[in-house]
Amino acid sequence: MGAILFPAIDLKGGQCVRLVKGEMDQATVYNDDPGDQARSFAETGFSWLHVVDLDGAFAGESRNGGAVDAILASANGRMQVQLGGGIRTLDHVEAWLGKGLARLILGTVAVRDPALVKKAARLFPGRIAVGIDARGGEVAVEGWAETSDMQAVDLARQFEDAGVAAIIYTDIDRDGVLAGINWDATIALAEAVSIPVIASGGLASMADIERLMQPDAAKLEGAISGRALYDGRIDAAEALALLGTVA
Repeated sequence: MGAILFPAIDLKGGQCVRLVKGEMDQATVYNDDPGDQARSFAETGFSWLHVVDLDGAFAGESRNGGAVDAILASANGRMQVQLGGGIRTLDHVEAWLGKGLARLILGTVAVRDPALVKKAARLFPGRIAVGIDARGGEVAVEGWAETSDMQAVDLARQFEDAGVAAIIYTDIDRDGVLAGINWDATIALAEAVSIPVIASGGLASMADIERLMQPDAAKLEGAISGRALYDGRIDAAEALALLGTVA
């Protein structure tokens, strides 16, 4: 099994959108039917789907529950779905996992209350990931609206041996601008911890897919792609075949 390519669905107002550097007022709508988009990804052959409730990330609670339900119905066991955005309590975690999500991504709460994340990882083994979104190497929270003074590597190290399934590392300055993944920072983070790391932010072309296959990137679990898939800059079938994630 090769590295995983995670197609991304970002939800805003019940629609599939892409942002530029996390700016909510720079949203491009790609599909007004999230369930239809998820079905398309499943039929293409993706094994995982990455979903973010953007409204929820700002609000601190779910804002696109109906859209997530539609996505899960479309995935229907063909894809595993991971969700982030606005998940702040153990009740949120339990409720979402009960709906059939494979994995939840905890971001802001990982900074604000790391003990809660560690407890969730113990209660739900293999189903809790930590989202680390960084601007200039410093962790951003609350839907990227605030930047903390914590370094991404320092936050990641807090969860060593906590049972966290993965870390999703996003370089905010590259997100949505097709500038290419920040491979240096992502690989450095992966080398600093034993937790599998997923690259996010800026995946632009097949060159990034090929870069994911290089030996120094072998520790990465995979990478997330949004705009490049929607704009056709990446041929999904070709990428999946190259990564060896389909027969």
